[in-house]
Amino acid sequence: MIKKKNIIKLYNLPKEIKFCKKCTISNQRPRITFDNEGVCSACAFSAHKKKEIDWGIREKELIKLCNKYRSKDGKYDVVVPCSGGKDGSFVAHQLKYKYDMNPICVTWSPLLKTEIGKLNLQNFIDSGFSHVMGSPDPIATSKLTRLSLQEIGDPFQPFVYGQSNYPIHIAKCFDVKLIMYGENGEVEYGGDMKNAYIPTRTVKDYSKHYFSSIPPNKWLDYDLSQKDINPFIGPDDKYIENSKIEMHFYGYYKFWDPQENFYYAKKFCNYTVNPDRTESTYQKYASLDDKIDGFHYYLSYIKFGLGRATGDTAYEIRDEKITREEGVALVKKFDDEFPQKYFKTFLEFCKIDEVTFEEIIESWRSEHIWKKENKKWKLRKPIWEDK
Repeated sequence: MIKKKNIIKLYNLPKEIKFCKKCTISNQRPRITFDNEGVCSACAFSAHKKKEIDWGIREKELIKLCNKYRSKDGKYDVVVPCSGGKDGSFVAHQLKYKYDMNPICVTWSPLLKTEIGKLNLQNFIDSGFSHVMGSPDPIATSKLTRLSLQEIGDPFQPFVYGQSNYPIHIAKCFDVKLIMYGENGEVEYGGDMKNAYIPTRTVKDYSKHYFSSIPPNKWLDYDLSQKDINPFIGPDDKYIENSKIEMHFYGYYKFWDPQENFYYAKKFCNYTVNPDRTESTYQKYASLDDKIDGFHYYLSYIKFGLGRATGDTAYEIRDEKITREEGVALVKKFDDEFPQKYFKTFLEFCKIDEVTFEEIIESWRSEHIWKKENKKWKLRKPIWEDK
C-alpha cells in the first residue's frame, strides 16, 4: 500500500483556497504569494514588467554581457539549453543571429520522445546550430521516474535534474563561461520572488526551486546506486564558483511572451505544432517533446488542483491574449482531462500497473482540495464557483 502524503505539510500550502483576482492561479501553487488586493505575485510582476521596466536599457545590458563573453577565435561562447521547443529556439536564434554569439545548444533527452519533438529538434539544428544531446541510462531513468512519481508526485523530476545540470557539464567541457536559460519561471509563473530583479540564477536555488527539495543524491536512500544517479548530478558547487560560470535568464533582458516566442521559432527555426490540441489544455504549441509531460501536469492537478489549462490560461491572461472570463471557461473545460494518449506507454516505462498508478494518485489527493460525491472526486472549490 502506498503511504498517504501530507500535501499541506510537504509544500507549506494554505488550507483555505483562494484564487488570484486577475488570473486563474490559486494560492495552492508552491511558493506563490498574494498581495492585500488578492493579486498573485506572477500577475504583479507581469504588470511591473509591462509598465515600469525600460526594455531598451535591459537590451543594452544584454549587449554588454555578450560583448564580455563573445569569442574572438570562433570557439563556443554561450551554452543555450534547448530541446527544439519554441522558447529555447527563440533564445538561441536571437543570440546567434542578432547578437553575433556562437552558441553550443544542449538538450537533455526527453524521458520518452515524441515524433513531433524529434522533428522540431532536428528542424532547429538544421536552422544553423551546433548541438549536443545528453541521454542517460534508460533503465536507471525508468527507476528514477517511478520513484519520483511515487515519492514526490512528479514523474518529470529526472528530466528536470538533467535539464538543470547537464548544461553546466557542457560549459565545463567546452570551457564556456556563460549559460543562457530562458525565463525565470519562479517570477513569470508564480513562486519565490527573491531573484525577480536580477539577471542570474544560482545552483544554490536548485533544490528549492527545481528539485522539490530532493536533489539527486537523496535517491541513494532508495533503490538507486551512485552509478544510476551520476548522470543527473551537476558539477561540484566549488567548481562552478571557482570557474566563474555565469547563468543568466534571457527573460530578464527581453520581454518574455511564450506565444510570441512560438511565432518567432516558427518563422526562423521551422517550429511545427501538433495537428491536434494537447491533452488537458487548449494549446497546440507548448511542451510537445515528451510523452511524460501530460502526467507531470496531471499530478499537479491532483496535488494542487492546478492542471495544465490553469497554467496556460494564467500566463495568457497576464500577456493579455485572453480575458480572465475566457480563462476560467477553458479551465473548466480542459483542466481535469486525463492524458490518455500515452497512458499505457507511461505505465510500461515506469513498470507499474493501473492499480498501482491509482494508489499513487490517491496518495497525493488532499482532503482540503478534493471531496468525493457519488463515488467521484470533485474539487472542493473550483474557480468557476469562486465568489
